[in-house]
Amino acid sequence: MNKLPSFILSTFALLFLGTGSAWSAETPGSIHDVAPEACKQCHEEIYQQWKGSMHANASALKDPIHGAFYRNVAGDPTAEGVVLKANKKYPVCLKCHAPAAALDKKTKLDAKPAYSDGVSCVSCHSFSAFKGSESKEGKPLLGIDAYEIDRNSLHGPSGITYTTERVPEGSKWPTPVNHTVPLQGNKAALFKSNDICMGCHEKRSNAHGTPLCSTGKEYRDSKNTVACQSCHMANVTVPKLKDGKILEGQTVTVADHSTAGGHDGKMVTRGLAMTLDTDQAGDTIKAKLTVRNRLPHSFPTGAPFRNFFIKVAAYDKDGKELWKNFKVHPIKDDPKAAFWLTLGDPAGKPTAPPKATQILADSRLQPNETRSLEYDIPNAPGTAIIRAEALYDLLLPPLKKNLKGKIPDELMKPKLAASAEVRF
Repeated sequence: MNKLPSFILSTFALLFLGTGSAWSAETPGSIHDVAPEACKQCHEEIYQQWKGSMHANASALKDPIHGAFYRNVAGDPTAEGVVLKANKKYPVCLKCHAPAAALDKKTKLDAKPAYSDGVSCVSCHSFSAFKGSESKEGKPLLGIDAYEIDRNSLHGPSGITYTTERVPEGSKWPTPVNHTVPLQGNKAALFKSNDICMGCHEKRSNAHGTPLCSTGKEYRDSKNTVACQSCHMANVTVPKLKDGKILEGQTVTVADHSTAGGHDGKMVTRGLAMTLDTDQAGDTIKAKLTVRNRLPHSFPTGAPFRNFFIKVAAYDKDGKELWKNFKVHPIKDDPKAAFWLTLGDPAGKPTAPPKATQILADSRLQPNETRSLEYDIPNAPGTAIIRAEALYDLLLPPLKKNLKGKIPDELMKPKLAASAEVRF
């Protein structure tokens, strides 16, 4: 393991000894052992955003859904020497979900705080260059393998290179600002582009070579030039914090390190637009629903079990449901209203991601796609409202059934992504 320079170690000793933190017993031996709490001292607002993010909770110890899948395809995340059951190789999942552990080729995620911290500050800010999502030989480069990684210095997009030396109090530019760890700020081309994301979010195939996630390809096919950060790390102005308390009247503008995605209900609503038109024709109400994907990638994207479905229903003035477009689920009763990726086995039957050898169908909304659905709704006496709802799910119905009791019920509930209604 590479060792940090002695001047960094001594500084960390001053920072952490006696603080009661996870680092009070010993100083870190590698920059990748540095706890996010070290960064919190100067970047408290960003730390709080990160702390509640899926990046901070990416490991199999903290993400219930990923944890359930990891245990199924690999094994116990608290055991050393775990390998993938399909090919007996080191779990590739860790290269994205627990990069510090993957760098050390370890699988016991509770062995160090850095292993269970998921994608921490250092995980991304130690990247110095993007190598691409494939090697010259066409081999996938996933997670940390897609980057040149600096073991001794951090990097950022500011254009400012900091000093580890003490600077006089009140010093102003051009005197360099002090930073505990060496930090080079000359990586704007990396940190302000999709490259910083694509190591993990470009694509992911299973052991059979079946693509499970292809967000990068979806983005390129859309021919869009907006960066991932525009949506997922937009600049936000938040109250200034000091030791967890808001400083009245003070704010700070930062790139939002919540990096919200499919787990965040507000983020989900940004991607979908919906309109509804109706025409009463005797005993029938003809409804035309239009749904549009506003994103430069598929909706949904990422994990192949993410999906959304549309509920169309008629109500009376008191909200009593008079009619609905499905009884059990649109996948079964109204397939045009279900948007999902169907994975199949060699026989052409739907199967789970680890066993899939092909994609049978993809009914998700493609980048920037607009799709229309039409319904003939019985014009029952008392019908006063026609309402359509797009409901986003992290899991497909069979997975919900299999994982019931193993993950929090909250993750089973669909999120409202968009809605439209007509009242008579």
